[in-house]
Amino acid sequence: MSFYELYDFLRDLQKNNSKEWMDENRKRYHQVRDWYIEWLNEMDMKLGKVDENYYPTSGKKAINRINNNLMFHPEKPVYKDHFGAGLDKAPNTGDFYIHLGTSESFIAGGFYRPSSKLLSSIREAIDYNGDDFKKIINKKSFKNMFGGLMQDDMLKMAPKGFSQTHKHIELLRHKSFAVSCAVTQKEVQNNNFQDGVVEIYKEMLPFRRYLNKAVTV
Repeated sequence: MSFYELYDFLRDLQKNNSKEWMDENRKRYHQVRDWYIEWLNEMDMKLGKVDENYYPTSGKKAINRINNNLMFHPEKPVYKDHFGAGLDKAPNTGDFYIHLGTSESFIAGGFYRPSSKLLSSIREAIDYNGDDFKKIINKKSFKNMFGGLMQDDMLKMAPKGFSQTHKHIELLRHKSFAVSCAVTQKEVQNNNFQDGVVEIYKEMLPFRRYLNKAVTV
């Protein structure tokens, strides 16, 4: 089993997105899923060796359900077109998320559309020592890997309690504090993909540590 089979399964699922097709291919799905869980277990061990504060996360806990939530989004297909998994996922901390899909694959981390309470804590941290945060996200290697913060649904004006002339207003207007690094299917299928994930994790680590400290202190 390999990522070739994983992507092949997802492509077939995308073409035949129905419970009937899944029922006929349930064994194949579980073979792919079980293999990916074992790969995540290996990844979990590798990441634990590069970060003393890493939160152990088994593959079974890391992997997301492939079913879409049709109760709240009835317009969506029955199944997702990707496998998603979150490692190093301690409660109330930022994500380290691996997304492998037919339309896109990427590795992301941080807080994507956090609750108002968490968002408030992050903004307070930036108000207090935003210069430290800027040093992290403006580092050349960080910008080369991630480009910058996700520009997701930003406020047009200053958030409540902050001045429009605040020195870090461009950061404070964000509703998400997350970054993402795109990976190709060719890169995923390479034998060195785990090493690449480790490098992305290490580059993202100061960013995630800053945010995690902001929401826990």
